[in-house]
Amino acid sequence: MPAPSPWNQLMKQLPAPMRNKYFIVLAVFFFLMIFVDKHDFLTQVKLKNSVDGLEEDKAYFEKEIEQAKQDRYDIEKNKEQFAREKYHMHKADEEVFVIPDKE
Repeated sequence: MPAPSPWNQLMKQLPAPMRNKYFIVLAVFFFLMIFVDKHDFLTQVKLKNSVDGLEEDKAYFEKEIEQAKQDRYDIEKNKEQFAREKYHMHKADEEVFVIPDKE
């Protein structure tokens, strides 16, 4: 009598519902899709985090662009006032005091 194969011994140790060939095929399929596939779950999570970070960067830079546009408008409006307030430039015989607006 031939020795039982290790595969048959393993199958006998599993509970009855897990011995079903459809369950085994589905389990292997889901394992491949979740962990092995090119578009696996872990890759999707990393991509989602990357997209979230890029959206935060986009919002930050849009805010910075608006600030730069406002600064440009202020420079065009009054160059001397902008230089004195923003960069604390002054003439040799004077002092500059910047009083911030309460917002």
